[in-house]
Amino acid sequence: MTAPTAMATAAASGRKPRDDELDVYGLTHTGLARRDNQDHFLICSLRKQVLVHHTSLPAIQHLSAAGERLAFVAMVADGVGGGARGEVAARLAVETVTQYVTDSMRCYYANNADDTEFSQALEEAALQCHADCLQRASQDPDAGGMATTLTLFLGVWPRAYLLQVGDSRYYALRRGELLQISRDQTLAQELVDLGVLSRSDASRSRLANTLSSAIGGRQTAPVVTRMTSEWGNVGLLCSDGLTRHVSEERICDRLRNISSAKQVCEDLLQDALEGGGSDNITVVVFRAVARDSTPVV
Repeated sequence: MTAPTAMATAAASGRKPRDDELDVYGLTHTGLARRDNQDHFLICSLRKQVLVHHTSLPAIQHLSAAGERLAFVAMVADGVGGGARGEVAARLAVETVTQYVTDSMRCYYANNADDTEFSQALEEAALQCHADCLQRASQDPDAGGMATTLTLFLGVWPRAYLLQVGDSRYYALRRGELLQISRDQTLAQELVDLGVLSRSDASRSRLANTLSSAIGGRQTAPVVTRMTSEWGNVGLLCSDGLTRHVSEERICDRLRNISSAKQVCEDLLQDALEGGGSDNITVVVFRAVARDSTPVV
Protein backbone atom coordinates (compact mmCIF):
# COMPACT_ATOMS: atom_id res chain seq x y z
CA MET A 1 0.00 0.00 0.00
CA THR A 2 1.33 3.40 -0.93
CA ALA A 3 2.12 5.66 2.03
CA PRO A 4 -0.14 8.72 2.22
CA THR A 5 1.39 12.00 1.16
CA ALA A 6 2.00 14.77 3.68
CA MET A 7 -0.81 16.77 2.03
CA ALA A 8 -3.27 13.89 2.27
CA THR A 9 -2.33 13.28 5.89
CA ALA A 10 -2.74 16.96 6.75
CA ALA A 11 -6.09 17.12 4.97
CA ALA A 12 -7.36 14.01 6.73
CA SER A 13 -6.34 15.33 10.14
CA GLY A 14 -7.85 18.76 9.48
CA ARG A 15 -4.94 20.39 11.26
CA LYS A 16 -4.03 24.04 10.81
CA PRO A 17 -0.97 24.79 8.63
CA ARG A 18 2.18 25.70 10.52
CA ASP A 19 4.02 28.91 9.70
CA ASP A 20 6.64 27.04 7.68
CA GLU A 21 3.83 25.53 5.59
CA LEU A 22 2.50 28.88 4.37
CA ASP A 23 3.70 29.60 0.85
CA VAL A 24 2.86 33.28 0.32
CA TYR A 25 4.12 36.06 -1.90
CA GLY A 26 3.02 39.41 -3.26
CA LEU A 27 4.32 42.01 -5.66
CA THR A 28 3.22 45.24 -7.31
CA HIS A 29 4.38 46.93 -10.51
CA THR A 30 3.68 50.32 -12.04
CA GLY A 31 2.96 48.79 -15.43
CA LEU A 32 4.03 50.16 -18.79
CA ALA A 33 1.70 53.15 -19.18
CA ARG A 34 1.37 54.75 -15.74
CA ARG A 35 3.87 57.11 -14.15
CA ASP A 36 2.91 56.28 -10.56
CA ASN A 37 1.84 53.13 -8.76
CA GLN A 38 -1.40 53.65 -6.83
CA ASP A 39 -1.68 50.00 -5.71
CA HIS A 40 -0.74 48.65 -2.30
CA PHE A 41 -0.85 45.19 -0.75
CA LEU A 42 -0.14 43.50 2.56
CA ILE A 43 0.29 39.90 3.70
CA CYS A 44 0.54 39.29 7.44
CA SER A 45 -0.02 36.86 10.27
CA LEU A 46 -2.01 37.98 13.31
CA ARG A 47 -0.70 37.13 16.75
CA LYS A 48 -0.19 39.45 19.67
CA GLN A 49 1.69 41.48 17.10
CA VAL A 50 1.66 41.67 13.31
CA LEU A 51 4.23 39.59 11.44
CA VAL A 52 4.53 41.11 7.96
CA HIS A 53 5.59 38.77 5.14
CA HIS A 54 5.52 41.17 2.18
CA THR A 55 4.16 44.66 1.57
CA SER A 56 4.57 47.63 -0.72
CA LEU A 57 4.28 49.99 2.27
CA PRO A 58 7.70 51.20 3.45
CA ALA A 59 6.39 52.48 6.79
CA ILE A 60 5.20 49.11 8.14
CA GLN A 61 8.05 47.29 9.85
CA HIS A 62 8.58 43.56 10.11
CA LEU A 63 7.72 42.71 13.70
CA SER A 64 8.77 39.62 15.61
CA ALA A 65 5.96 37.68 17.21
CA ALA A 66 5.72 34.72 19.54
CA GLY A 67 2.98 32.21 20.09
CA GLU A 68 0.50 30.47 17.84
CA ARG A 69 -0.71 32.15 14.67
CA LEU A 70 -4.30 33.21 15.21
CA ALA A 71 -5.17 34.39 11.73
CA PHE A 72 -3.73 35.04 8.29
CA VAL A 73 -4.54 38.23 6.38
CA ALA A 74 -3.86 39.28 2.81
CA MET A 75 -5.21 42.39 1.11
CA VAL A 76 -4.97 44.48 -2.05
CA ALA A 77 -5.98 48.12 -2.49
CA ASP A 78 -6.13 49.83 -5.89
CA GLY A 79 -6.27 53.60 -5.55
CA VAL A 80 -8.36 55.79 -7.84
CA GLY A 81 -8.11 59.52 -8.36
CA GLY A 82 -5.71 61.79 -10.17
CA GLY A 83 -2.14 62.49 -9.09
CA ALA A 84 -1.09 61.04 -5.75
CA ARG A 85 -4.62 60.85 -4.37
CA GLY A 86 -5.22 57.26 -5.33
CA GLU A 87 -1.93 56.12 -3.81
CA VAL A 88 -2.73 57.97 -0.58
CA ALA A 89 -6.18 56.40 -0.39
CA ALA A 90 -4.83 52.87 -0.99
CA ARG A 91 -2.06 53.33 1.55
CA LEU A 92 -4.47 54.76 4.11
CA ALA A 93 -6.89 51.87 3.60
CA VAL A 94 -4.22 49.20 4.08
CA GLU A 95 -2.74 50.93 7.13
CA THR A 96 -6.12 51.61 8.72
CA VAL A 97 -7.59 48.14 8.26
CA THR A 98 -4.38 46.53 9.51
CA GLN A 99 -4.39 48.68 12.62
CA TYR A 100 -8.11 48.12 13.17
CA VAL A 101 -7.85 44.35 12.94
CA THR A 102 -4.77 44.33 15.18
CA ASP A 103 -6.55 46.43 17.81
CA SER A 104 -9.51 44.05 17.67
CA MET A 105 -7.51 40.96 18.60
CA ARG A 106 -10.05 40.01 21.27
CA CYS A 107 -12.20 38.81 18.37
CA TYR A 108 -9.56 36.23 17.47
CA TYR A 109 -8.80 35.21 21.03
CA ALA A 110 -12.43 34.36 21.76
CA ASN A 111 -12.89 30.62 21.36
CA ASN A 112 -16.58 31.10 20.77
CA ALA A 113 -16.19 33.76 18.09
CA ASP A 114 -18.83 33.18 15.44
CA ASP A 115 -19.37 34.27 11.85
CA THR A 116 -21.30 37.35 12.92
CA GLU A 117 -18.40 38.66 15.02
CA PHE A 118 -15.86 38.19 12.25
CA SER A 119 -18.13 39.68 9.62
CA GLN A 120 -18.95 42.70 11.75
CA ALA A 121 -15.28 43.29 12.55
CA LEU A 122 -14.39 43.33 8.86
CA GLU A 123 -17.32 45.54 7.89
CA GLU A 124 -16.41 47.98 10.66
CA ALA A 125 -12.80 48.01 9.47
CA ALA A 126 -13.92 48.94 5.95
CA LEU A 127 -16.26 51.65 7.22
CA GLN A 128 -13.47 53.05 9.39
CA CYS A 129 -11.19 53.17 6.33
CA HIS A 130 -13.94 54.97 4.45
CA ALA A 131 -14.40 57.51 7.24
CA ASP A 132 -10.65 58.13 7.44
CA CYS A 133 -10.44 58.77 3.69
CA LEU A 134 -13.36 61.19 3.81
CA GLN A 135 -11.80 63.02 6.75
CA ARG A 136 -8.44 63.29 4.98
CA ALA A 137 -10.16 64.63 1.87
CA SER A 138 -12.09 67.22 3.89
CA GLN A 139 -8.88 68.51 5.50
CA ASP A 140 -6.74 68.63 2.37
CA PRO A 141 -8.01 70.30 -0.82
CA ASP A 142 -5.48 68.33 -2.86
CA ALA A 143 -6.93 65.06 -1.53
CA GLY A 144 -10.45 65.65 -2.81
CA GLY A 145 -11.85 62.75 -4.78
CA MET A 146 -9.38 60.17 -3.54
CA ALA A 147 -10.74 56.64 -3.21
CA THR A 148 -9.62 53.04 -3.35
CA THR A 149 -10.73 49.46 -3.69
CA LEU A 150 -10.10 47.06 -0.82
CA THR A 151 -10.18 43.28 -1.15
CA LEU A 152 -9.15 41.42 1.99
CA PHE A 153 -8.82 37.73 2.84
CA LEU A 154 -8.92 36.73 6.51
CA GLY A 155 -8.14 33.11 7.32
CA VAL A 156 -8.99 31.67 10.75
CA TRP A 157 -8.44 28.01 9.92
CA PRO A 158 -10.56 26.33 8.73
CA ARG A 159 -12.84 29.35 8.37
CA ALA A 160 -12.05 32.20 6.01
CA TYR A 161 -13.69 35.52 5.23
CA LEU A 162 -13.51 37.83 2.23
CA LEU A 163 -14.08 41.57 2.54
CA GLN A 164 -14.89 43.21 -0.78
CA VAL A 165 -15.14 46.89 -1.70
CA GLY A 166 -14.57 47.85 -5.34
CA ASP A 167 -13.31 45.71 -8.20
CA SER A 168 -10.04 44.18 -7.09
CA ARG A 169 -10.57 40.43 -7.13
CA TYR A 170 -10.13 37.25 -5.13
CA TYR A 171 -9.89 33.94 -6.96
CA ALA A 172 -9.64 30.49 -5.42
CA LEU A 173 -8.32 27.40 -7.16
CA ARG A 174 -10.21 24.46 -5.64
CA ARG A 175 -9.65 20.91 -6.87
CA GLY A 176 -8.28 22.30 -10.11
CA GLU A 177 -11.21 24.66 -10.76
CA LEU A 178 -10.76 28.44 -10.73
CA LEU A 179 -13.56 30.36 -8.99
CA GLN A 180 -14.00 34.11 -8.76
CA ILE A 181 -15.25 34.53 -5.21
CA SER A 182 -15.41 38.32 -5.18
CA ARG A 183 -18.04 40.28 -7.07
CA ASP A 184 -16.95 43.41 -8.95
CA GLN A 185 -18.63 46.49 -7.50
CA THR A 186 -18.89 48.35 -10.80
CA LEU A 187 -21.73 49.84 -12.81
CA ALA A 188 -21.09 47.25 -15.51
CA GLN A 189 -21.55 44.40 -13.03
CA GLU A 190 -24.75 46.02 -11.79
CA LEU A 191 -26.08 45.88 -15.37
CA VAL A 192 -24.98 42.25 -15.66
CA ASP A 193 -26.93 41.45 -12.49
CA LEU A 194 -29.98 43.16 -13.99
CA GLY A 195 -29.65 41.14 -17.19
CA VAL A 196 -28.95 44.23 -19.31
CA LEU A 197 -25.37 43.27 -20.22
CA SER A 198 -23.67 39.94 -20.73
CA ARG A 199 -20.47 39.33 -18.82
CA SER A 200 -18.39 39.51 -22.01
CA ASP A 201 -20.04 42.79 -23.04
CA ALA A 202 -19.53 44.18 -19.54
CA SER A 203 -15.79 43.54 -19.65
CA ARG A 204 -15.55 45.71 -22.78
CA SER A 205 -17.83 48.45 -21.48
CA ARG A 206 -16.49 51.77 -20.20
CA LEU A 207 -18.69 51.16 -17.16
CA ALA A 208 -16.40 48.29 -16.20
CA ASN A 209 -14.01 50.90 -14.82
CA THR A 210 -16.70 52.88 -12.97
CA LEU A 211 -16.93 51.79 -9.36
CA SER A 212 -20.34 51.58 -7.71
CA SER A 213 -18.67 51.21 -4.29
CA ALA A 214 -15.26 52.33 -3.04
CA ILE A 215 -13.42 53.31 0.11
CA GLY A 216 -13.61 57.09 0.12
CA GLY A 217 -16.04 57.20 -2.80
CA ARG A 218 -19.60 58.51 -2.96
CA GLN A 219 -20.84 55.15 -1.73
CA THR A 220 -19.20 52.28 0.10
CA ALA A 221 -20.95 48.96 0.53
CA PRO A 222 -18.58 46.41 2.10
CA VAL A 223 -19.54 42.80 1.48
CA VAL A 224 -18.25 39.95 3.63
CA THR A 225 -18.35 36.39 2.31
CA ARG A 226 -17.73 33.32 4.46
CA MET A 227 -15.58 30.53 3.03
CA THR A 228 -13.82 27.35 4.11
CA SER A 229 -10.06 26.86 3.79
CA GLU A 230 -8.75 23.50 2.63
CA TRP A 231 -5.35 21.99 2.05
CA GLY A 232 -4.54 22.19 -1.66
CA ASN A 233 -6.45 25.42 -2.31
CA VAL A 234 -4.60 28.33 -3.91
CA GLY A 235 -5.74 31.90 -3.26
CA LEU A 236 -5.13 34.86 -5.58
CA LEU A 237 -5.78 38.53 -4.81
CA CYS A 238 -5.17 41.03 -7.59
CA SER A 239 -5.90 44.50 -8.89
CA ASP A 240 -7.60 44.91 -12.25
CA GLY A 241 -4.23 45.63 -13.84
CA LEU A 242 -3.85 41.87 -13.97
CA THR A 243 -7.32 40.81 -15.08
CA ARG A 244 -7.48 43.52 -17.75
CA HIS A 245 -4.76 41.73 -19.71
CA VAL A 246 -4.68 38.14 -18.46
CA SER A 247 -7.57 35.77 -19.09
CA GLU A 248 -9.06 33.57 -16.39
CA GLU A 249 -7.99 30.58 -18.45
CA ARG A 250 -4.38 31.75 -18.24
CA ILE A 251 -4.67 32.48 -14.53
CA CYS A 252 -6.13 29.02 -13.93
CA ASP A 253 -3.30 27.39 -15.87
CA ARG A 254 -0.68 29.29 -13.85
CA LEU A 255 -2.26 28.32 -10.53
CA ARG A 256 -2.74 24.68 -11.52
CA ASN A 257 0.96 24.41 -12.33
CA ILE A 258 2.20 26.32 -9.30
CA SER A 259 5.73 25.58 -8.13
CA SER A 260 5.81 28.42 -5.61
CA ALA A 261 3.75 31.50 -4.79
CA LYS A 262 6.68 33.70 -5.80
CA GLN A 263 7.04 32.06 -9.21
CA VAL A 264 3.30 32.35 -9.96
CA CYS A 265 3.27 36.05 -9.02
CA GLU A 266 6.24 36.74 -11.26
CA ASP A 267 4.77 34.72 -14.14
CA LEU A 268 1.38 36.47 -13.91
CA LEU A 269 3.07 39.87 -13.76
CA GLN A 270 4.99 39.04 -16.92
CA ASP A 271 1.75 37.89 -18.58
CA ALA A 272 0.11 41.22 -17.72
CA LEU A 273 3.06 43.24 -19.02
CA GLU A 274 3.18 41.26 -22.24
CA GLY A 275 -0.56 41.79 -22.59
CA GLY A 276 -0.18 45.57 -22.52
CA GLY A 277 0.51 46.60 -18.92
CA SER A 278 -1.85 49.56 -19.21
CA ASP A 279 -2.42 49.87 -15.46
CA ASN A 280 -0.71 49.20 -12.15
CA ILE A 281 -0.46 45.47 -11.49
CA THR A 282 -0.64 43.83 -8.07
CA VAL A 283 -0.67 40.08 -7.43
CA VAL A 284 -0.80 38.17 -4.14
CA VAL A 285 -0.78 34.37 -4.05
CA PHE A 286 -1.01 32.07 -1.04
CA ARG A 287 -1.46 28.39 -0.24
CA ALA A 288 -0.75 25.84 2.48
CA VAL A 289 1.89 23.22 1.62
CA ALA A 290 2.14 20.26 4.01
CA ARG A 291 5.76 19.49 4.85
CA ASP A 292 5.15 16.41 7.00
CA SER A 293 2.62 15.03 9.46
CA THR A 294 4.15 16.71 12.50
CA PRO A 295 1.35 18.20 14.63
CA VAL A 296 1.07 21.94 15.15
CA VAL A 297 2.95 23.20 18.19
